[in-house]
Amino acid sequence: MPSSVVNQYIYFPETEILRIIYQSGAIYDYLKVPQPISDKFKTVRSKGRFLNAVIKPKFKFIKIK
Repeated sequence: MPSSVVNQYIYFPETEILRIIYQSGAIYDYLKVPQPISDKFKTVRSKGRFLNAVIKPKFKFIKIK
């Protein structure tokens, strides 16, 4: 999963939180992300493009760090 934007990601199905750890070290939790969206995120070639097109515009977030 090499990405110039995303360093790591974790999905918590029980709370529907998708945690994104950016290359910069910033950590954001995206809220109420359905499992199918998380599954799609795992398979796309461009994590940054999918994040900007699908996740950021549609889901609220909390900055963790």
